[in-house]
Amino acid sequence: MFKEFLFPLVKYFGPFNIFQYITFRSAYAAITALLFSFLLGPWVIRRLRILKAGQEVREDGPKTHLTKSGTPTMGGVMMLFAIVLSVLLWQDLRTTYTWIILVALLGFGAVGFLDDILKITRKNSQGLPAWGKLLGQFAVAGFIAVFLYIRRTPYTTLLYLPMLKDAVLDMGLLWIPFAVLLQVGFSNAVNLTDGLDGLATGLVIMVGIAFAALCYLSGRADYAAYLQIPNLPGAGELAVLCMAYVGACVGFLWYNAHPAEIMMGDIGSLSLGGVLGVLSLLVKKEALLIIIGGVFVMEAASVMIQVTYYKLTKKRVFLMSPLHHHFELKGWSEIKVVVRFWILGGLFLIVGLSTLKIQ
Repeated sequence: MFKEFLFPLVKYFGPFNIFQYITFRSAYAAITALLFSFLLGPWVIRRLRILKAGQEVREDGPKTHLTKSGTPTMGGVMMLFAIVLSVLLWQDLRTTYTWIILVALLGFGAVGFLDDILKITRKNSQGLPAWGKLLGQFAVAGFIAVFLYIRRTPYTTLLYLPMLKDAVLDMGLLWIPFAVLLQVGFSNAVNLTDGLDGLATGLVIMVGIAFAALCYLSGRADYAAYLQIPNLPGAGELAVLCMAYVGACVGFLWYNAHPAEIMMGDIGSLSLGGVLGVLSLLVKKEALLIIIGGVFVMEAASVMIQVTYYKLTKKRVFLMSPLHHHFELKGWSEIKVVVRFWILGGLFLIVGLSTLKIQ
């Protein structure tokens, strides 16, 4: 919005020229989202307490989590509000990328909102049935995948792998189910990781920063040519969204750090994860997302391994899944698990970005 209204006035006031620069708008998108999320925090927490929107803890979870029961949930509402407002203010609203991401954010957020509302009203940890949640996620992901396929660029259906400069496969029509599964998979992976104070929030901040850099590089013809990655005109604008995403999460982390005053709920985790999936599709970094978001992949994989192995053998691989609960039951404190997973997330980020120069 600022770019559309203020940049054309540069002929009257030279300093408005600054609004053409993605780096400037990205920085202030982060600050704007952070401030909105940070300043809204106390009011949102009070309102959720009045509404008795408290967290319902799994009865079969670690006993140390019983103290979290009643902690206000649905904190993702303030993150979504901060991101949307910041994007509308700082991103170029004429680009299709802007609206695709907002549809993903609000679409996956709506599914999470329904799940959270049912948990609160029923006073238990069972929200939407698994089929209902998946149906909603597949509907949102399917709409986005079909839309992107219809409006595809020469790169859309190509699959790139880290350390290889050329696409390894043109997936054609099969790209649609691939895109849907990636979005739904990462939406659920972030949701599964959101089990400890600050864990998922800190990790999505790291991945968000990485994708801000990847979007900016992909949108610059000179940098893309130097790194031998696909140049996607307009993709640089996604860096503004990524930094708004990061800023909102940093503001939320202030209240979500241990001991958490508020939980993000499914409205936050499903939407944040879904957006990461869509971002990777837009800038052709689907495989790289699996590396950079390696902790999310590990958490989701631990659940799949646990369920499959138990059905086959009636035995468990982990003391409890997702993986962070396994380490809690091994005696690690919650803060230790969170910090060590953050460190691991940072290592995945470094490894992932380093592949840009190994091709």
